Amino acid sequence: MKRFIIDATGESILLIIINDESIYTSSHDNSKSNFDKITILINNFLKKNKIPLSQLNEIYVNRGPGSFAGIRNSLSIVKGIHLVKKIDYFCFSFSDFSKETKKKVNNWKELPKLCKKYKIKKNLINPLY
Repeated sequence: MKRFIIDATGESILLIIINDESIYTSSHDNSKSNFDKITILINNFLKKNKIPLSQLNEIYVNRGPGSFAGIRNSLSIVKGIHLVKKIDYFCFSFSDFSKETKKKVNNWKELPKLCKKYKIKKNLINPLY
């Protein structure tokens, strides 16, 4: 199963692919110029790791709190991908996992399990700016 995570809430735009036991990451400055080209950053990241968009099974996007522009852009992109490719997406906030240890929450590989455990709803957009 290939899962894609986008987190543009902090100082960096983080792109993460969890492909079974492998994890691929990319980080970019959270700046206006990168917001304008975030789709290019995503496309280049997927190409670099030889994973076409159509092979992604699920997308996870951080809905905040954090950077307004980062949240808005990442949510818009994920909704667009969903409309075109019909890939399920989940919108999470780290505050959703407040009962978990910091070590578990900071492990990207655990994110899909945490979303399932806390019943984070599919296709739910409720940004926290």
